[in-house]
Amino acid sequence: MLSGVISRDVNNMPNEIERKFLVSSDGWRLFGPGTRYRQGYLSTVPERSVRVRVAGDEGFLTIKGKTVNATRAEYEYAIPVSEANELLDHLCERPLIEKTRYRISHRGLVWEVDEFEGENTGLIVAEVELETEDQAVALPDWAGEEVTGDPRYYNASLVANPYRKWAES
Repeated sequence: MLSGVISRDVNNMPNEIERKFLVSSDGWRLFGPGTRYRQGYLSTVPERSVRVRVAGDEGFLTIKGKTVNATRAEYEYAIPVSEANELLDHLCERPLIEKTRYRISHRGLVWEVDEFEGENTGLIVAEVELETEDQAVALPDWAGEEVTGDPRYYNASLVANPYRKWAES
């Protein structure tokens, strides 16, 4: 994982445990510049997703398992940025996910705020990675409604059903 908590289940699989929230105000914007992300998916089936990402000047390949509650298996590997860009340009599903990510420390945890662009313009989501699902979390003032269990907010879902189309349906 780029910058998160890696926990392992009883089978020693790396897991991502995260909670996700809509952003309810602009208070998070006070915390400095973000990093531009460009990502796409080679697979978006519910049982697994395979993501290619360019974050700044680094490339990554990530495989994630099915989410159960707030947990899913996650494997992430650095790959040459030139190869990541080739995969994004030629093999990934459309539309690509374009966003700027801001990392914000709040009461001992690092929050990642994603401000989406392109087909998902207008969507701003904050997530926090945890050691356990029942870990206590002090919410920042700008954290709004929790959407952890809503698959519409998964980045892989935003490819098939971009945020801009939600108002149309």
